[in-house]
Amino acid sequence: MGVLETLILTTAIAGVGGTGLGGLIGAMLQKDSNKVVSLLLSFAGGVMLSVVCFDLVVEAIETGVGILTVILAIAVGVGVIYLLNYIIDKNTNHEVAHIDENHPKTADDLDELIHSDHYEHHYANRHENRFSLFVAGLVMASAIALHNVPEGMTIGASYASNNGVMGSAALVLAVLIGLHNIPEGMAVSVPLISGGMPKMKAVLVTASSGIPTIIGALLGFALGEIGPLGLALSLGFASGAMLYVVFGEIFPQAILMYSSKLPAFSSIFGMLVGLFIIFA
Repeated sequence: MGVLETLILTTAIAGVGGTGLGGLIGAMLQKDSNKVVSLLLSFAGGVMLSVVCFDLVVEAIETGVGILTVILAIAVGVGVIYLLNYIIDKNTNHEVAHIDENHPKTADDLDELIHSDHYEHHYANRHENRFSLFVAGLVMASAIALHNVPEGMTIGASYASNNGVMGSAALVLAVLIGLHNIPEGMAVSVPLISGGMPKMKAVLVTASSGIPTIIGALLGFALGEIGPLGLALSLGFASGAMLYVVFGEIFPQAILMYSSKLPAFSSIFGMLVGLFIIFA
């Protein structure tokens, strides 16, 4: 199997497979456990943090382009994902009744994070305004893409940094992203099914939401293949994007979903597992 075929297959399993499996679980159970999802998210966030800080960022620095270039690429990654998320939230949150001045200034459930609650609101009123439902679908797809594209970029950039060989870091990221996508897939499929969509169609729609992961992986790999500067920019941008997702969304959401110290311990355990995987 060729280099690109291996990359596409790996990220397809992580992205499409992970969200599709979550969609299937959601279709069978039509419920989730906040405690389990919280601990799963915080653990995955901890491992991602280790891989980003102790592997991807280190590899970006070792390209020799200069520390300021790496810092700038990381900052751009954080800023771009934050800005795009802010724009989506600002234009949609006011349409969901329970998101008001008393709501936390971040998502406290997966359906808010990927805006499936916004889609569910318009799906319930689809007979009144189908165009609004279409727009809500685009918003949800965009919100999912904002998480999946940088996730894929970390896999692609890590793959490029290892000279086109699927190293341990890229494989670990793929596995973790797949695990992270399971509860995300549940958050997509449950409101679709509750709104009347056939279960099989809802699972297929949910699985297709993981396609941006493949696009991100190809983008990260293509930038990494340009040369040292391209590799540093790809690794830096993807790392910054993932740092924002971890600190700005995963950790706050995990704590809000299950208010205890267990998410903190789960994330620390995830970091230690990440260190073991990188250096063992």
